[in-house]
Amino acid sequence: MKEQVVETALRMYSEKLVSGTSGNVSQYDRETGIIAITPTNMDYTKMRSRDIVLMSLEGTIQEEGKPSSEWPLHTELYKAFSEMSAVIHTHSPHATAFAVLHETIPLVLTEMLQFLGGDIPLAEFAAPGTAQLGLNAVKAMAGRYCCLLANHGLVAAGKTLEEAWLRASYAEDAARVYHLARQLGVPAPLPKNAV
Repeated sequence: MKEQVVETALRMYSEKLVSGTSGNVSQYDRETGIIAITPTNMDYTKMRSRDIVLMSLEGTIQEEGKPSSEWPLHTELYKAFSEMSAVIHTHSPHATAFAVLHETIPLVLTEMLQFLGGDIPLAEFAAPGTAQLGLNAVKAMAGRYCCLLANHGLVAAGKTLEEAWLRASYAEDAARVYHLARQLGVPAPLPKNAV
């Protein structure tokens, strides 16, 4: 699990879904009850599997290390969505711009329906590193696989790290396309009969 988390974190960094030490990645083994999560405040280019922190759903650290300060966001999502075993939190620029505007991203691309479950909702603001941030994300993600975090970024979940990463990537792509479309005119949502 540690190796998979590092691989996904490096992929997220190389795809510019995060910068500096922002964002975080986790994977949850529901059989053992162990979460593998990226450490707090660590340069992605220096991150190795030994740096990944193992912890319980309740926040008990299994071995040495300090988990991402956003671990409550991850654990609240795992508690609420039993089908999800991977969470990725990004600060991807286009998605975060809409989070700063407190705007949702409407269903304007066919891929959004397939990969994200529809439009990209907005979770109400809560302080970073709090359980309330996770609870707000849970509420916003009902029937969806990702959401914007007001004034913060984006979170995506999946059954696997690959699925969570794909959703985070598609969400940023949708935000970029929607942003460009708004510069050209008024974006048209997907027709209801197509949905």
